[in-house]
Amino acid sequence: MSGVGATIFANYRRKEIPGLVADVNYLEGDNLHFKADVTTIKRDTLQMKKVMQDNTTAINQESSKQLSTASRLVLIDNYDSFTWNVYQYLVLEGATVTVYRNDETTLADLIEFQPTQLVFSPGPGHPDDDAGISCEVIRHFAGKIPIFGVCMGEQCIFSVFGGKVEVTGEILHGKTSPLRHDSKGVYEGLPQDIPVTRYHSLAGTQLSLPDCLEITSWISSGPGGGKGIIMGIRHKKYVVEGVQFHPESILTEAGRSMFQNFLKMEGGTWDEKKACCSTPEKTVLTNSLEEPKSNSIIANGNPDSDQRKASILDTIFDHRKRMVEVQKLVPSQRPSDLQASYDLDISPPQISFVERLRLSPFSLSLMAEIKRASPSKGIISHDTCAPRKAREYALAGASVISVLTEPEWFKGSIDDLRAVRQSLEGMPNRPALLRKEFVFDEYQVLEARLAGADTVLLIVKMLDERTLRRLYQYSQSLGMEPLVEVNTPDEMDIANSLSAKVIGVNNRNLTSFEVDLNTTSRLMQKVPEGAIVCALSGISGPDDVAAYQKNGVGAVLVGEALMRAADTAAFVQKLLGGSMSNGVIHAKHVPMVKICGTRTPEAARVAIEAGADLIGIILVEGRTRCVSMETALAISKVCREIPKPYIKKQRSIVRGATAASGYFEHWSYQLNRQNRALLVGVFRNQPLDYVLEQQRVLGLDLVQLHGSEPIEWASLIPVPVIRRFGFNDPGLGRRGFHALPLLDSALGGTGETLDIAHVRKTLHADEGLHVVLAGGLTPDNVKQTLDQLSDLRHRIAAVDVSSGVEKDGKQDLEKIRAFVSAAKEKF
Repeated sequence: MSGVGATIFANYRRKEIPGLVADVNYLEGDNLHFKADVTTIKRDTLQMKKVMQDNTTAINQESSKQLSTASRLVLIDNYDSFTWNVYQYLVLEGATVTVYRNDETTLADLIEFQPTQLVFSPGPGHPDDDAGISCEVIRHFAGKIPIFGVCMGEQCIFSVFGGKVEVTGEILHGKTSPLRHDSKGVYEGLPQDIPVTRYHSLAGTQLSLPDCLEITSWISSGPGGGKGIIMGIRHKKYVVEGVQFHPESILTEAGRSMFQNFLKMEGGTWDEKKACCSTPEKTVLTNSLEEPKSNSIIANGNPDSDQRKASILDTIFDHRKRMVEVQKLVPSQRPSDLQASYDLDISPPQISFVERLRLSPFSLSLMAEIKRASPSKGIISHDTCAPRKAREYALAGASVISVLTEPEWFKGSIDDLRAVRQSLEGMPNRPALLRKEFVFDEYQVLEARLAGADTVLLIVKMLDERTLRRLYQYSQSLGMEPLVEVNTPDEMDIANSLSAKVIGVNNRNLTSFEVDLNTTSRLMQKVPEGAIVCALSGISGPDDVAAYQKNGVGAVLVGEALMRAADTAAFVQKLLGGSMSNGVIHAKHVPMVKICGTRTPEAARVAIEAGADLIGIILVEGRTRCVSMETALAISKVCREIPKPYIKKQRSIVRGATAASGYFEHWSYQLNRQNRALLVGVFRNQPLDYVLEQQRVLGLDLVQLHGSEPIEWASLIPVPVIRRFGFNDPGLGRRGFHALPLLDSALGGTGETLDIAHVRKTLHADEGLHVVLAGGLTPDNVKQTLDQLSDLRHRIAAVDVSSGVEKDGKQDLEKIRAFVSAAKEKF
């Protein structure tokens, strides 16, 4: 704020002109029901209106060029001194504003006035009781002209369309909070986590959000950064937006830009707005990037950088540099904090980026990118779940997964990288993870390693050679071979001077952002022997890849096209040719059979000869089926001496697989391919030392934990673990610990039937889940149970029976034979 506006504001703060700034005298924005204050506010607002009239001419001298599209903007004053600030911002942006108090005009008057836009100011009280004509006006003009509400104005919008405005549990008066938003509408072109000023104790509630409204901004809540208190709403059809905070406050960053964005809106519906400008459904972020005030930082590109407009890279770099410096000051995120964590050796295990890039089921390796937005395309997939997408990419054959962690233009975060790494935990032959970021500091490299990255991106264009070499060597010291990105022959020479093992050629010029897919091919002649070249950017279909397959390119990075693909695996196979089935022969799935509660060597022998895969013995003292040490040793001997009958259909032969496989699928396959039956010891809430001792003495092939043992125990037990879960138990699908989860209806051995509908629901919720089914299975119903699962039966790793093969409390040898036959007969 400057000039006349600043002088008036300062005078009000000193109370030389009483009543302008409500936060001096009242809890205006708190919307508390302080009815006694309303009279005072109304009296002071009369003085404020006079000041507005007296100073309009002076403000107009400071304002932007008058907007013909905002020539009759009406501001409804809900008796709040912040109305002056709203008025000033609107006038400074070129609007011609007429102010009406909410109880001193009528709807007929406003209809006759024919406003071009409507803005509703903050105010004290509740929108249903204290907003005068505001709600009535919103109902009439919605869908006809653009409408914007601030604080109480936003609450009026929320209420008009059917939502409830209630106490939030927080009373905020002049406090700032970091704002998250959808980058559309009034937030177009604005960075995330901008500080906004809040004065309220009321807000629209999440549960009552009407179907016709969408949440546009919010305050992050909880460790996962979920959507907390609603800070902004937008009508899905009408050009109607509201903000709960105060963009007109001097403490709100980019508040004036929000008013600018509103004044660009025309028409009553978003379809009308699309016809004359842009729609909030697609925000092209490059249109709103501001040029940095500092000199261009591009070091290895166009030397005439001071004579051209700052590039997108300059802008992003300038912003990232400021944000990283701020982050370094936060306790727990300081460089010393990161180093201390790294020194504890708690970084997730890493794999070789170079070696993993050489493994692919396709002729070219795929670097699959997780990218919610980009400066060139705007929002691509705002609501993408990064770890879920990473699993899709891995199982579709990706050799590398690139995770965008830049938050403002690409809508990513370091938390995405961390979550992606966790989602791949335990996955055999998992892809390497690339942190795709504008890296300029060792801090970012160390942060990436701690989050689970196997490599980082270094962009030659944005780094001077000394910094580039320093970061390259530092990355290598952390076990990460960087991906070095180039775009020109000169940049390729610099990459070669580093002896870079992996060079990414960006087909997109980061100065102009134009794409030329021939860039990679033109630079191939400068690539030294042994280096892997990756083609980056602009690749969307098989035709784009064809030339690369012929001229020695080793990998392609694909982002937007993959993010938009309806079927990831099908798109990848079409893009790169070939099939994920290359090198793998899949036989028809046959579930394993586990005979549990085995109490005699004879029962074990009969089960194995019938084709059982797993022999379970109960080692829980006090249970009816618990066996003695002598019996357990005898059963263990039978398992080792009697081979399983050869069942051809039961085998899948894998030859040189080069792609990742699902964690539970891997264990299902590995356990099913053994030449003999495996001995499973069943424990329930016994000490870990006891479990380990029994495993050692009895030579258990697997351990089954059937109680409330910690999931982490699986990593301490030297053989695969089967762990019992109920349908709603946490950790059922946790990779990297138990080899297979066992779904049981009760504690085991009760004969209680498993609910198949719940089984289907559980398997549908996690596409990579394979389970052992137990509970109420018998020779008579096991085939029917598997039939009921139809398309999901390939994810039933095993069926488990105990009481279903008993008679009068003892194992029945004929029932054992019949159960194994019924379970495997279908296959």
